[in-house]
Amino acid sequence: MKFLTRWVITGLAVFAAASIVKGIRVESDGWVVYAVMAFILSLVNSFLRPLLKFLSCPLILLTLGVFLLVINGLTFWLASSIAVNWFHVGFYVDGFWSAFWGALIVSAVSIFFNLVIKDEK
Repeated sequence: MKFLTRWVITGLAVFAAASIVKGIRVESDGWVVYAVMAFILSLVNSFLRPLLKFLSCPLILLTLGVFLLVINGLTFWLASSIAVNWFHVGFYVDGFWSAFWGALIVSAVSIFFNLVIKDEK
């Protein structure tokens, strides 16, 4: 149940990012695109993001954590690329800055929904 809740939250956050950021385009209006993108983004964040954080640890410390925003943008961009090229899902991110702002919106919306929706313990 926890996974399903987080998946829906991530899907809503991806929808918000696609609606707000001009460099993020979605080919169709179906929720399948957002659901697949949320799943791919969850996988990339689960497996690749910890490795990127470990490898760039000195840079993260040097910038006092600001480089984590760059890592978020890169993982969002990579998830979009995987969605388009491997799964043929029409979720396009035009460049790094679109990915950066999209990842920032996804993070903010996810934090908001996770604060509103409490997990049962």
